[in-house]
Amino acid sequence: MRDVMIRFVVALGLLAGTALPTFAAEKIVVFAAASMKDVIDTAAEKFKAENGSEVSASYASSSVLAKQIEAGAPAGIFISADLDWMDYVQERKLIDNDSRAVIAGNALVIAGAKDAKPAEAAEILKAGRFSMGDPSNVPAGKYGKAALEKLGIWADVSANAVFTENVRVALQYVSRGEVNAGIVYASDRAQVPELTEVYRFPASSHAPILYPAALVGTPDENAKAFLAFLRSDAGQAIIADKGFVPAADAK
Repeated sequence: MRDVMIRFVVALGLLAGTALPTFAAEKIVVFAAASMKDVIDTAAEKFKAENGSEVSASYASSSVLAKQIEAGAPAGIFISADLDWMDYVQERKLIDNDSRAVIAGNALVIAGAKDAKPAEAAEILKAGRFSMGDPSNVPAGKYGKAALEKLGIWADVSANAVFTENVRVALQYVSRGEVNAGIVYASDRAQVPELTEVYRFPASSHAPILYPAALVGTPDENAKAFLAFLRSDAGQAIIADKGFVPAADAK
């Protein structure tokens, strides 16, 4: 009987020694404006190589992401394409206020086919249909409408506008030849070499295009580390390489 008990105790010890599973570090979940896809994808690869932590990103319009966070979506970091939607989640106490910071800036351009010639905005947009983010909720669309109003041509060209759910879709319409041109961010156009920048809106024609980022909910150490990486020299180098304006120069 004693031998049986000893074997039983040893078996329990062995079981206890193997029953504790090894948990991999949880993914860092980033909700980022669609225009930030190239930056976050590249930064995620570099961050994983250096730190071993995996980043899972969800891309959409800032408005859609903000509403998802409000509804309880499990984001660790939110990167908005404008200040308003970051203000929206901050007012609802959904982010860590101390972590909020601008990580990049951008410019607004009109993209056309590769053989398209530079021209004035009115000439380009009056020539046929053009795509742009929906001004009612997409930051790029809001900037675009503001710029066209500032130039005094919104009333003349708005009938030609095809509104999209985010700036990347507006760019795709141009790439597929479904529209003559698209109002997009300079960073987006830079990632599609088959398209040409045919017009760049003056910075004075719209509010500064800034990308604020913040931790969502209770700060997580992995999320903190990735946000810090985006703000570091290495992260800012990626941002500049993808056609954005580094945070230090964004105004």
